[in-house]
Amino acid sequence: MKKFLAGLGAVSLVLAASGAIAGQPTPWQLSFQQPASDMMESIIWFERYTLWFIVPITLLVLALLAWCIVKYRASANPQPSRTSHNTLIEVIWTVGPVIILLFIAVPSFQLLTAQYNPPEEPTMTIKATGYQWNWEYEYQDEEPLTFSSFMLQEGEREAAGKQDMGEFPRLLAVDNEVVVPVNTTVRVLVTAADVLHAFAVPSFGIKVDAVPGRLNEIWFNATREGIFYGQCSELCGKDHAFMPIGVRVVSQEQYDTWRAGAQANLGDANRALMASIRDQDMNVADAGN
Repeated sequence: MKKFLAGLGAVSLVLAASGAIAGQPTPWQLSFQQPASDMMESIIWFERYTLWFIVPITLLVLALLAWCIVKYRASANPQPSRTSHNTLIEVIWTVGPVIILLFIAVPSFQLLTAQYNPPEEPTMTIKATGYQWNWEYEYQDEEPLTFSSFMLQEGEREAAGKQDMGEFPRLLAVDNEVVVPVNTTVRVLVTAADVLHAFAVPSFGIKVDAVPGRLNEIWFNATREGIFYGQCSELCGKDHAFMPIGVRVVSQEQYDTWRAGAQANLGDANRALMASIRDQDMNVADAGN
């Protein structure tokens, strides 16, 4: 039993370190993906907050409807009432919804404002350009880095070292992920080169349209390491479903090493980063034994 529990502890540590189970949809998922940013935590809180209004209102309306159907049915009321209005009821059903809407509107506007106003000046800026049907990323710093990101094809998995379907799921894995450091505010400038696209990563709570000829801005700050997936969320043509987004969040040290290597050879830098992450996960698993 002790060995079994130790094994479970090691597995949980590895999963926590890799974040593989948190950055993608799961079968029969009913709610949001697990949050990986404070913004997504706020979105989940707001969703649960609004349910405290939506559920009672729905039940109240359903109960009133059932009551009216039963009490005022034709067989029980051969002579229907001719009452045309009631001042008290009209005041209640006017003032009540106004108050409820205020309770919903205030946190809603606060959340909407926060989504487009980072709490601090972003440390790095990445430009994401949507194409039919892939994404191109440009790191806008002293030494700009530009690369394309395509959906990973089945025949490319072995060469890329991405055979693990759990970490690199079908239709979501990409050949080149965006790499960012953890706990870093990242500005993303989003545009498109041909038609409308949309840049969305659910675990970060971000979604913004990519419009040709226009730059839209969004930001995120990933609070834990792992690989997180998104997709184009605007119908953009026949391969709309095949232009996923992959964002890999790593430590600052790992990012600095990757960034220096990617400037010379992106493929080698990606493979070196994956090897570093797997060594880190193995060390965490060993520590749990």
